Amino acid sequence: MHARTPFHAMRRVASFAVMSLLLGSAAYAEDFHGFDPAKFDGAMLSADQLKAMVADATAAHKPNNGKNLVLGFANLQRDVSFCLKVENGMVENAKAAGVDLQITDNRLDGATALANAQSFLQRQVDHVTEFQTDANFGATIMQQMNEANTKVVAIDIPMPGATFFGANNPRSGFMGGAYLGQAAIAKFGADKVKQGFFVVGELPQSGAIPAMRTGGQVAGFKAAVEGFSDDHVIKIDTKNTLEESFTQMNNVIGRIPEGAPIMVTAINDQAATGMLRAVKQAGREADLIVVGMGADEIQTMIDEPAFVSSVGYFPERYGNYLIPLALMQLAGKEVPDTVLVNHVMVTKDNVCKFYDKFACADGKDPIQFTFPQEAFEKHLAEIRTLPDLADYQNLIPTN
Repeated sequence: MHARTPFHAMRRVASFAVMSLLLGSAAYAEDFHGFDPAKFDGAMLSADQLKAMVADATAAHKPNNGKNLVLGFANLQRDVSFCLKVENGMVENAKAAGVDLQITDNRLDGATALANAQSFLQRQVDHVTEFQTDANFGATIMQQMNEANTKVVAIDIPMPGATFFGANNPRSGFMGGAYLGQAAIAKFGADKVKQGFFVVGELPQSGAIPAMRTGGQVAGFKAAVEGFSDDHVIKIDTKNTLEESFTQMNNVIGRIPEGAPIMVTAINDQAATGMLRAVKQAGREADLIVVGMGADEIQTMIDEPAFVSSVGYFPERYGNYLIPLALMQLAGKEVPDTVLVNHVMVTKDNVCKFYDKFACADGKDPIQFTFPQEAFEKHLAEIRTLPDLADYQNLIPTN
């Protein structure tokens, strides 16, 4: 299969440009075989381009095994849909580049992530891409990587000294929360929404950065539903899994009066799906509206009437960036410290524009979503002052 084939249809879409990834730092004048993170459109590079990168990387960095470059990828959890899409993209790019990609499973566990990192160092890999959820282990992993002079790109959870690649957490969260609020008003009416309950599935173990996502969800929702009571906001710990999200949602649903709207969002689509299933099992589906995060459970969104939208992250495209970033670092080129995803709302009505295997529903988005930019900028100003984010200002967008 030609390297660019999966994205030909997407290139024909007028709105394709909104899916490109944007730098959180200054643009770079240097173009690395067609890869400039400030301008790159996210479509997979050709095998010739990738192999030219490998040649430069090998010339600047003699492979640790004396033969060929070996890249390590520690996935978050390999049986999660989002993570599997990231991994498949990594594998496809590594194969096209002709480099060895060794994969481990962090299994959503910090101690496992540390053990996997140590195994990469024992195997003398040349570069590591880390997708690990426990912020408490990030510094330890990076200390050992630095001692071995091994460069690292960290996905979604920052690690000190690693290039950060992943979500624009404040914006994606605020966007999803605002959409949920506007969609809830369209479904239930403004007065009834204010009598309802907003349930957000968090991920405390991953620290302050993913908390910008769920904090943004709350801020965005309240920007859309003015005067919504803090007493009607319920936060649960999803542990980043569908199963735990189901359990925790099942535990709190009894606190929500019969007939009151139940407005749900979460750290990712899997958690949102678990929460949705708990509400359905309780016989409360008529009261429910859900907005996901990641847009990697598209079939669930299409099949479930209450699941109205999800914030697009396009994980299947991550490898198109991550393998070139690794090779760029190995080639000794200047690499940005932060690369943030530009997000869009994926709905039943526009899904075919992003994923041609799915048909778009008839008609247009019933809520005609409006992003509350002024409220978002106020939110950004507020989170910039938070002590927990003092060392992560580069991960907070300017607007």
